[in-house]
Amino acid sequence: MLYSMTGYGRAEQTIGDKTFLVEVRSLNGKQFDLRINIPALLKPFEFEIRNMLNEGLQRGSVECFITIKQNGTGKPVSINTDLAKAYYEPVAALAKELGLPEGDILSTLLKLPEVITASSETLSDTDWEGFQKVLKEAIFQLNEHRKNEGLSLEADLLLRVSNIEKHQESLTILAPKRRVKIKEGLVKLLEEQVGKENYDGNRLEQELIYYIEKIDISEEQVRLNNHCAYFRSILAEKEISKGKKLSFILQEFGREINTTGSKANDVEIQQLVILMKDELEKAKEQILNVL
Repeated sequence: MLYSMTGYGRAEQTIGDKTFLVEVRSLNGKQFDLRINIPALLKPFEFEIRNMLNEGLQRGSVECFITIKQNGTGKPVSINTDLAKAYYEPVAALAKELGLPEGDILSTLLKLPEVITASSETLSDTDWEGFQKVLKEAIFQLNEHRKNEGLSLEADLLLRVSNIEKHQESLTILAPKRRVKIKEGLVKLLEEQVGKENYDGNRLEQELIYYIEKIDISEEQVRLNNHCAYFRSILAEKEISKGKKLSFILQEFGREINTTGSKANDVEIQQLVILMKDELEKAKEQILNVL
C-alpha cells in the first residue's frame, strides 16, 4: 500500500479550562521540512512536539498550527507592591502640587508600567498528556488522508508499469525480425556495390552475427522485466515510506529503456521505446507525491 505525501489533519479537544486545536497540512518534499506555529504556553515542549510530528509523518513539507483557547477563567495577575509604593510618593507630590484629588492616585498607580503583571502560567502534566493525544489524533487524521490519496497513486503507477510491460511484449515480437531486415539490407547493398557473385557469403554471415550481437537487446528486456516485478513487490510491502526506493527503481527502468533505444536500429522498436519513455515519465511524476 502506498501513502501520499499530501494530506490534512485536524483535531480539537477541551481539557480542563483549555481547548486545544491542532491543524496539520503536508505537501510533497524530499525530506521532512516542518513549519510550526505554536503558542507561548507550549514553547517549553516544542522539541517534543517536533519529534512527534517527525516520527508520525516521516517525509514532506509540513505546516502545523496549534492554538489554545481559555474557557471562562481569566489569567491570574500579580501586583508589584514595592514598585507601586515607589511610584506613590512622586505621584502624590505631583497631585498635591497640581491640586488634584488624591482619590485618583490608586487608579493611576495601577496603570503604570509593570505594576500589574500576568502571572507566569505553565502547562500542567495533565494538560500536556491531553495535548499529546490531540496532536496524535491530528497526525492520524492526516495519515488517513494520505492513505486514501495513496490508493489513487498506486492504481496509476500499476497502470504505467503494465503499459510498459505491454510495449515490452510488442518489442519482444519485433526484435527477431531485425535480423532478417539487417541481412536483407546488407545483401542488397553488397549486390549493388560489388555484384552478386563478388562477395563472400561466409564472411557476410560472420559480420552479420557480430553486428547482431552488438545490437542484441535480450539482456535489457530481461532486466526491465525484473525491474517491473521488483517494483510490484515493493508496492505490496507493508512499509509505509517507500517513495525513494520506488524512485530508484524507476531510474533503472530508464537505463534499460534508453539502452534499448540506442540499440534498436528499427523504426517500430524506436516508436515503442518512445511510448515506454512516456509511461515512465508519467510514473516519475507520480512518484514525487509518494511518501
